[in-house]
Amino acid sequence: MDRHLVLGLGGTVDYELRWDTAVLERLALEHRVRRHELTTTAPIIDERSLLVAIIAFVASGSGAERFVASSEVIERFVSHFDYDVTLGGTGVRAGLALDRLGIPSIQHLVSIDENVRRLLPPSISHVSSAVRDTLDPHLIIQYPAGARARMLDGEVVSPSANRLIFANDPPNREMAIADELPDALAGAAAFLISGFNTMQDHELLERRLAELERAMGSLPDDALVFYEDAGFYVRDFAETVRRRLLPRIDVYSMNEDELQEYCGRAVNLLDAGSIVEALDEVAAKIPVPALVVHTRYWAIAIGPQAGTHRDALESAVRVAATRYRLGDGFTAGDVDDTAAMRRHAGGAAVIAAIEECRDDIAGVAGFALDVDSPTTVGLGDSFVGGFLFVCNREGARS
Repeated sequence: MDRHLVLGLGGTVDYELRWDTAVLERLALEHRVRRHELTTTAPIIDERSLLVAIIAFVASGSGAERFVASSEVIERFVSHFDYDVTLGGTGVRAGLALDRLGIPSIQHLVSIDENVRRLLPPSISHVSSAVRDTLDPHLIIQYPAGARARMLDGEVVSPSANRLIFANDPPNREMAIADELPDALAGAAAFLISGFNTMQDHELLERRLAELERAMGSLPDDALVFYEDAGFYVRDFAETVRRRLLPRIDVYSMNEDELQEYCGRAVNLLDAGSIVEALDEVAAKIPVPALVVHTRYWAIAIGPQAGTHRDALESAVRVAATRYRLGDGFTAGDVDDTAAMRRHAGGAAVIAAIEECRDDIAGVAGFALDVDSPTTVGLGDSFVGGFLFVCNREGARS
């Protein structure tokens, strides 16, 4: 029997907003938003507080995932814009990237509706804990570098492109585990775990982790377990997940925002000394065979098994860069084309400097791409898909 990839734990229906400066500025003026009100931490309870948060994130050029009081807030806000309905969630987007490369997968879903049935490609099968159809859309905002937002008393200009996610999703918050998951895991070459970041009930989280641990008892001994970190709505819950799952995780992955959150400070992503200090600090908190950090400039693995994942890092960076420049509709040939494109010089210099002095670190440089309309949402998910593509090719972890 062929080994397969199992990707979880929850999928989403996304409303991908098409960035429109004129509409955003009209709303800012209608709601009389002022510069001193800009904050990324206040509760998002209505259209105005959502708008304030968006402008604040644009001003900083940062990405984030935030909780919204209700799906109605998202429905009302998105009604002002043009938007596309797509599928999201780390597992689903990784599966979509794998589908573009000709690799099937099995998804673990916690919610389903006609959008999911319509948009999942035939190569992706699923097990689901959903007992009825539900729709709790995630608002996805991709803003470009130089994006402007004018308010009553001035304007902000984004220093870089990034993406924002806003959601209130009860099925993903409850994260029920499907009864069929153990059977799916029995033949897995790799298992992707992600999505616990949206949970907000600690007792329920502990229960779900126990259920997941029991299901993982079906995994073959050589199956690779890949954990993708995310912005936890309740930060302390991240430690709970690590305490329960770290003994079984082979690759623990995160992006640059999560790296800096663990460090509690900004990290100069183009300074080798600062990067090594940050990596060592986080690796001490998260002792796994391979800790992976992916950024716009580079992707690095640190740990005793870091070197075994160099090919997977290369594949991951190529797939993410291809999605960045082409969006969802890329092909395996497009990924090959990306491989020949220019690497980021600063990223390449960082990798060369670090690998020269450390044998427990492996890395690859990112790409320096000049794209008029880049895709910034789902890049981490596509990175995961590219990484697992190599795991599928190898069959299991070495």
